[in-house]
Amino acid sequence: MKTNWQSLTEPTLLLDTRIAKRNLRRMAEKAKRTGVVLNPHFKTHQSAEIGEWFRAAGISRISVSSLLMAEYFASHGWNDITVLFPVNVRDLSRIKRLSASVSLTLNVISLGSARFLVEEVIQPVNLIVEVEAGYGRTGISVNDGDKIEKLLHYLQQQNRHQFYGFYIHAGHTYDVAGPEEVAEIHLQTLAALGQLKGRWMADFTELKIDMGDTPGCSIMEDFSGIYAIHPGNFIFYDLTQGAVGACEISDIAVCVACPVVAKEESRNEIVVHGGAVHFSKDWLTTAGDSGTQMIFGRPVQLSADRWGAPIPGGFVRKLSQEHGIIRLGREAFEEIQVGDLIGVLPVHSCLTADCMGSYLTEEGELLNMMPWRNRA
Repeated sequence: MKTNWQSLTEPTLLLDTRIAKRNLRRMAEKAKRTGVVLNPHFKTHQSAEIGEWFRAAGISRISVSSLLMAEYFASHGWNDITVLFPVNVRDLSRIKRLSASVSLTLNVISLGSARFLVEEVIQPVNLIVEVEAGYGRTGISVNDGDKIEKLLHYLQQQNRHQFYGFYIHAGHTYDVAGPEEVAEIHLQTLAALGQLKGRWMADFTELKIDMGDTPGCSIMEDFSGIYAIHPGNFIFYDLTQGAVGACEISDIAVCVACPVVAKEESRNEIVVHGGAVHFSKDWLTTAGDSGTQMIFGRPVQLSADRWGAPIPGGFVRKLSQEHGIIRLGREAFEEIQVGDLIGVLPVHSCLTADCMGSYLTEEGELLNMMPWRNRA
């Protein structure tokens, strides 16, 4: 049975498929225009149904963030899968199953994990080496030539698995003030990857270079020397992407519908059923009347099958487990009543989607994420 958005009684993740498919079309067109392969990261939507949109757009290679996720999408017909999270050597049985059924690419960031795969996994897999140039999460520093050299010399000596090339996720583009800083990081990343390619191309003639942050992939047009891009968040976007200039607010394709349960007259605040278990606790900072203000989302008015622009001056001020506190201007506060339904644009759509587990589309269809993600 189809469900109208206005009939909802509990926090529900809404998906405007019209916006999401437009985002997909734009990124696919950019990849074609700039001569790179689009290898999208499915950790954002985690949905077999949404995955079919990508297949219809001509996508044949996908990326995921875990072996479990790889297994899920393999069971839905995807047979060229890259696991971008560093290889989990404790999950050998799943690596063996996947390597026997799909073209599997695994991320190795140490000599130890490479040796483990060579010694324990008989079926050939592709090995991609993650490097980092400023993000400080995972990957071998591009400046650590000795470590890269030892790992690649080892890969050169073995003949079981294929060295794919290098991958970098310039995640520090999520923390900048605008497109100019994204461009600066992107160009620095291209330069670092270009140096690696120049050093190792003679030894590995099929070596490929991949990159994957959504801000860089959304804003930039120069992907010189890059074989494939792995953005994920672009399918939905969110307030963080809007803040760095990767998208317009109108490009955000997901929104959480939250029932209004109370009003606090003295503070111009409403209380909604919609908390950290629905959104996560990711936040942004913005300039407010009393200085820097943390925000956990932006409220929007909902209609039967879409939402409007953010309510002027409104923001989610605080989240606890189930509660959301939304501050509003006086006019909006007077208009919204207990029992109404209000939408909230998320700060981080990937985590919000993971918290919620399923999507309700504008046509009233429920799309599930992986079965174990479904909280319904």
